[in-house]
Amino acid sequence: MKRAVFPGSFDPITLGHLDIIERSIPLFDEIIIGVGTNSEKKYMFSLKKRMDFIEKTFSHYNSISVSQYEGLTIEFCKKIQADFIIRGLRNPADFEFEKANAHANRKLSGIETVFLLTAAKNSFISSSIVREIISNQGDYIKLVPSSVRI
Repeated sequence: MKRAVFPGSFDPITLGHLDIIERSIPLFDEIIIGVGTNSEKKYMFSLKKRMDFIEKTFSHYNSISVSQYEGLTIEFCKKIQADFIIRGLRNPADFEFEKANAHANRKLSGIETVFLLTAAKNSFISSSIVREIISNQGDYIKLVPSSVRI
């Protein structure tokens, strides 16, 4: 069985995340969306709310589940017996950052990282942009799945 983790904070989940996850479905038997938590980070949405957004977005997919974790992604992967990490790339800066992480993860654990390029129509979307729009009462609806309504 090919099990993969798509890790992130998903604060909130965006159409860019949705695109990467949906395009990953044919590649893996099971995808676990790992919602990481970091006590140093200030989130706009609670962990429960972020997980609710994701669960509603993917409720019609049997091969996708959502799980919360703390600490290193590779330790979470080992715990749930996932051999792959899925990462989306929007731009060259993402690639350089993610490449270093992928090399370290493979060296430390043998876990492979699979990169997917974000669709051009979503390449500008990030959770931080969405949070900025929300905090300034802007129209964020076209950047997130329909489950993300506040």
